[in-house]
Amino acid sequence: MSLIGWLKGNRLVDVTAQDPLPVQQQGAITSRTADTLLVATLTVDTTANRDLWGSTSTETPTLDRCGQYRKLVWLAHRASNTAINYTIRARATDLAGTPLGSGWQTLASGTFAADAANPNWVRLDILASGDGYYDQYRIEVSVDSGTIALTSKIVGVR
Repeated sequence: MSLIGWLKGNRLVDVTAQDPLPVQQQGAITSRTADTLLVATLTVDTTANRDLWGSTSTETPTLDRCGQYRKLVWLAHRASNTAINYTIRARATDLAGTPLGSGWQTLASGTFAADAANPNWVRLDILASGDGYYDQYRIEVSVDSGTIALTSKIVGVR
């Protein structure tokens, strides 16, 4: 008789070669599904409220139907080492895709600063907030002066 047993279904089973002790691997890497949501190139200028698609209509989302993603990853390449200002806004919608209220909630704003060590590439993770997941996002970009080409890719991670 074995000194170690475990519950298999509703009965106690001795550990044997035929019925080994069940184990679960700790720290295993879980695969996650990711979807490309946007790939766009935009000439960024001083225009206020311009999103990654070039739209200045403040009620138009840059990304729609994003409620299934736990985070968004924004990867971008700028043509020169120029500071780019960004603002990320979000809102929820009903089942038909109509916003639940007017306007947007600002999630983040900041600047992709000039960086001598990594001059052209930027990455920003947009995490679901404590409030939950959002269905629509609006991502606006501008520069203080001049223009710069910005190529962006946004990936949604489930």
